[in-house]
Amino acid sequence: MRGTRRTRLCLAGVLTASALLTAPAAGAAEPTDGHLTDLVNPFIGTQNEGNTFPGAAVPFGMVQLSPDTGHSTGYDYAQNRIRGFSLVHLSGVGCRIGGDLPVLPTTGDVTQTDYARYAAGFDHADEEASPGYYRVGLDSGVRAELTATARTGVQRYTFPATDKANVLLNAAQALHKPVSSEVEILDDHTVRTKITGHGFCRETAPYTVYTVTRFSRPFTAYGTWNGTTITPGARTGADGAYVRFDTTRDRTVEATTALSYVDASGAEVNLRAEGGRSFDAVRRQARDAWERRLGGVRVQGGGATLRRTFYSSLYRAFLAPNVGDDADGRYTGWDRRIHRAKGFTYYQNWSLWDTYRTQAQLLALLAPREARDMALSVLKVDEEGGWLPKWGYGTVETNIMTGDPVTPFLTTAYQMGLLKGHEERTYRALRRNADGVPPAANPGVGREANAEYLADGFAPYAKGRPHAKVGDSDYDHGASVTLEYALSDAMLAQMARDLGHGADAARYATRAQNYRNIFDPSTGFFRARDASGAFTGDPDPARGIGFHEGTAWQYQWLVPQDLPGVISLIGGERATNTRLDSFFAYDRLLADPEKTAREVWVHGNAYAYYNAAVYNPMNEPDLIAPYTYLSTGQPWKTTDVVHAALTLFTDGPSGMTGNDDLGTMSAWNVLSSIGLFPVQPGYGTWGLSTPVFDRVDVRVDRRYWPSGGFTVTAPGTSARDRYVQTARVDGSDYGRTYLTNGSLRTLRSLAFTVGPRPSEWGTSPKGAPPALR
Repeated sequence: MRGTRRTRLCLAGVLTASALLTAPAAGAAEPTDGHLTDLVNPFIGTQNEGNTFPGAAVPFGMVQLSPDTGHSTGYDYAQNRIRGFSLVHLSGVGCRIGGDLPVLPTTGDVTQTDYARYAAGFDHADEEASPGYYRVGLDSGVRAELTATARTGVQRYTFPATDKANVLLNAAQALHKPVSSEVEILDDHTVRTKITGHGFCRETAPYTVYTVTRFSRPFTAYGTWNGTTITPGARTGADGAYVRFDTTRDRTVEATTALSYVDASGAEVNLRAEGGRSFDAVRRQARDAWERRLGGVRVQGGGATLRRTFYSSLYRAFLAPNVGDDADGRYTGWDRRIHRAKGFTYYQNWSLWDTYRTQAQLLALLAPREARDMALSVLKVDEEGGWLPKWGYGTVETNIMTGDPVTPFLTTAYQMGLLKGHEERTYRALRRNADGVPPAANPGVGREANAEYLADGFAPYAKGRPHAKVGDSDYDHGASVTLEYALSDAMLAQMARDLGHGADAARYATRAQNYRNIFDPSTGFFRARDASGAFTGDPDPARGIGFHEGTAWQYQWLVPQDLPGVISLIGGERATNTRLDSFFAYDRLLADPEKTAREVWVHGNAYAYYNAAVYNPMNEPDLIAPYTYLSTGQPWKTTDVVHAALTLFTDGPSGMTGNDDLGTMSAWNVLSSIGLFPVQPGYGTWGLSTPVFDRVDVRVDRRYWPSGGFTVTAPGTSARDRYVQTARVDGSDYGRTYLTNGSLRTLRSLAFTVGPRPSEWGTSPKGAPPALR
């Protein structure tokens, strides 16, 4: 088969050139003058279930102050009424969460307590957003502006001239399911609340947030409400409060709200530490924080639209995880006790099933100090809560999604050199997680199907098995869970070997081959097996059971630890490439990449995960799939697929492919645009493909990356000239399709030459990413 590769290359080159020759070349633009924040559109993903939010936040901020329109996760661009501006949002989640303390300015008498009834209309023509800032004109005549610090949200309301200018603070309604709330008016400037709620896909254990809001001037009247009963002059209430101002002369009211997950004192601490500044000063500081963060990557070329989608994705990748401790270092641990972070910042909100694939690596590269603290925070969850998390929100475990995502998340931090001095501590937590299950009293499920997996070599499919804990069950998704466990075992084996735990390394490396146990030779695909070991469900790989948010077609490539083994199971390189071509609709892709992406790959709404035999760029199981061609001797096809998928990211409200999942999809866009992608998540292997920019300058922290940064160049890259002809690493010819962490750590330049046809670059057997043994 190797002997026929040159013929195949020539044929593919003719097809590709004829198909793409008429495509317009991306304009070679000059570097951006002015602010990078001007290139960010926070409205991207706010339509068609991208579930992003347009409001104000700083990088990784605890407070993400944004309008809620009635959509389950906050803001929907298709809706035109705002119920309030609330403190807590997560970018791109798929279920209700946050929305705590929606605040809304109104005029006239206060007669309603349901925010769906007193919601204010607005028009997108009178709305704008940029990093750290949001503004909208309401049909009441009020102009609302939002900005933020890490732990506070700052509002500025410009009212019409009236003696009944109100601000409503609703403690009883949110995006999540409320449990209880308390409101107290402390003085003529200050309102305090305590809000307890739970939610996110299932009814989780409750969590509590504390807020204190301080206004820039005294209010002239106030009141509270319980249910539908409004009591003017009351200082305490269960559900909400209003405060009133006379704006006949001074029309502007500013307010700062501090948030704490610890206690009321913590909210006061945060207000003292980060409050007391004018709205404009906070807005400038927020913009400056985003300029510094976005400035870690500078691109040239690609055209204005491409740069906007790129920097908007980079912006979203820095929205989470979120600061969880107060300004004095105190935080509420998963044991519900108060702790103090010493020598690190405590973070929370862990969408690990999503982020371990892309965002964890991007943050380790561009924000290593924060990524280190995030990893240490996950270890604190283990120490204080009794087990490593799966999907953590605030101070509680939700157990959403399946498999073992925390292992590749933490081994990524280890492999990127972020856990120096904490290696054995990390390894002990991961080993316990990999070899057992949490005790019954612990809210976490961990590797729920571990007993069967360790005994039989696979997680059984047992739909409907009694499930005592909240969240998703690994038994409902036995096939994909087996693949996820095996992937994690492979990554843990590498860490064990590095640390000198030879016996453990051998044991985990053997378990990493368990993916083979669910391969059905009669169909040539992975299939679920029941408790007896029999394959179960429809043998059609597009309709089988036991795969979480996907099908056997999509999950067949989720074996990054051993793609040579998967290729062998399928029947060799030729058979695998044929299957890949079918999966990506490659012939149609060559004829019209963008149309194929939108009409063939995107086969339904954001949640259409099932019954598909094609690539699904809208969800996580397929994120690595385009890079499989790097292991089958046809790396140019990776470029074809990746560049087609990148067309799904646009600079309008519908410019996201499915949920962003706390920056996961955005990180995919950023990394794939640069041409550097983590093809073995949890280990240090970076697949290479053609960048979409002529030049990318990446600045990294010298404390973690000795080079201080590197440059990726591909002069003239375009829709026509998109294929790598040669690659050079620090001036030397480079024939492999991947880099390792070791080489990336000292990299200064990665230089591609590109052309209109595929070349021999990266096609030799030694050019492919190696299997992990």
